[in-house]
Amino acid sequence: MDQHHDALDSLNRDVSLREKLASTHRVVQVHLPFVARIAVTLYDPKTTMLKSYVHSSADEEPLPHYQAQLADAPSLLRILQERQPRVINHALTFERPAHEHTRRLGRSGYAASYTLPMFYNGVFFGFIFFNSHEPDVFTESALEQLDVFGHVISLLVINEIASMHTLLAAVTTATHMTHSRDPETGSHLDRMSRYARLIARTLAPVHNLDDEYIEHVFMFAPLHDIGKIGIPDSVLHKQGRLTKDEVGVMKSHARKGREIIDDLLANLGLETVEHVGILRNIAEYHHEAINGRGYPAGLSGDGIPLEARIVAVADVFDALTSRRPYKDAWSNDRAFAMLERMAGQALDPECVRALMANREEAEQIQAQFAENPLG
Repeated sequence: MDQHHDALDSLNRDVSLREKLASTHRVVQVHLPFVARIAVTLYDPKTTMLKSYVHSSADEEPLPHYQAQLADAPSLLRILQERQPRVINHALTFERPAHEHTRRLGRSGYAASYTLPMFYNGVFFGFIFFNSHEPDVFTESALEQLDVFGHVISLLVINEIASMHTLLAAVTTATHMTHSRDPETGSHLDRMSRYARLIARTLAPVHNLDDEYIEHVFMFAPLHDIGKIGIPDSVLHKQGRLTKDEVGVMKSHARKGREIIDDLLANLGLETVEHVGILRNIAEYHHEAINGRGYPAGLSGDGIPLEARIVAVADVFDALTSRRPYKDAWSNDRAFAMLERMAGQALDPECVRALMANREEAEQIQAQFAENPLG
């Protein structure tokens, strides 16, 4: 019997989405060698923002850590509204020249593109872009082949995102079943997760962080305090000062968070979810301090995982600027001054500077996800 090599065998293996996309790209180039880049963007329905996520090009990526309002890209908005792909066979100058993503692609020499919208159960969640340095290459025959590859890529992305959403849904359900035991609001989680993404995006060039890492920090940040599910109400909701023993019980939520996540991953068969180590680190180490006086492990400096250092700054900033039963909301000036005092002691100075350098965007997040004064 003749043997045949499965060109897409890597899709069956436990490798990263980036590796699977690169493998798919290599197969595409066997049939359509002019396809120089495949890229995926994700859509955030709460902010109507498109965010770069993963790409396959070996060359320097023209759109690293990029995000933009969908409304600011009229041609992409039309794709979504018409639920039809878009073909551009000539230089990418059809859209207003001021648009940043068009300028960046043009500077990188891409002359043609094919764009497919991605839907899951009828719900839009992003785009796939096939780019070429050559014009007039996306013929009807080529497009028919790319449609097949596009849906394969879409399924790869759906599989990864669905696994994470299953985990997020399980944690959310567990929280609700315990009567929303942590008094933090949904708006707090919306804000702090976006502060975390803002910090990660700012640090990306220095730490060589890719868009997958940034997006996973954003998605996993809201689970930082999941361990509070295991803290008794008498401690979690105590109005007065905690005793020494009660402080110890409260601090145990970091270890409990890691244990809960490990149990969920095992029970749901999600141990192989990509970047799940980021989730474990955020839950367990977000109360570690740069000076080594945090908990639960007494880690210090760079020994604390970067994602935990990022989430710590995002969480503290939102706690300071939010109203609580025991305090009024601080002004941003006062909160940033406190972050500066905490930098180098409890908080990572680099993460603090990253947030402060993006004050305008942080304030936009505050405005968009403001607390409902009526609860």
